[in-house]
Amino acid sequence: MTPQKDKCPQAHWLPTGEQAMEFFVGIALALAVCGGAHLLAMDRDRVFYPAMMIVIATYYVLFAVIDGDKQVLLSELAISAVFTVVALLGFKRNLWLLVAALAGHGVMDFFHHKLVHNSGVPQGWPGFCLTFDVTAAIFVACILTSRAEGLLAAESVPLTNQARPTSPGHRP
Repeated sequence: MTPQKDKCPQAHWLPTGEQAMEFFVGIALALAVCGGAHLLAMDRDRVFYPAMMIVIATYYVLFAVIDGDKQVLLSELAISAVFTVVALLGFKRNLWLLVAALAGHGVMDFFHHKLVHNSGVPQGWPGFCLTFDVTAAIFVACILTSRAEGLLAAESVPLTNQARPTSPGHRP
């Protein structure tokens, strides 16, 4: 009797020993991406973190394409659409919705294998994505809190959708 190949390898991703690397890399990359963007003032426009969330939400769609199952693709598109809508609402209304989307996506990474059996997901992805998302959510929350308390300059990550000045030749 031959053992069956596990259609959903990410179902057993909790770390043991050396397997914890995906968690450390997720934290380090989130700090590098968010910290670097903040230090370079790339996040002074409120679109940066919502755009990042939209990209994060689409990775499982890519993995569904790798899986090759149309039902898996439809399921992943639906999940991605939910996080994309929340990211867009966060962009338009309040960036705290984005923080919730990032944290929520991290939580979803923990349970994803129970929602969708997507064999295209790399084995270390759920742990990596969980820690990246939660770390990014904490980072953005710290920026928003610091901004609200006046600890950061007014031009960094506006809390509200403020009107922008237009250039002389620009028509809205």
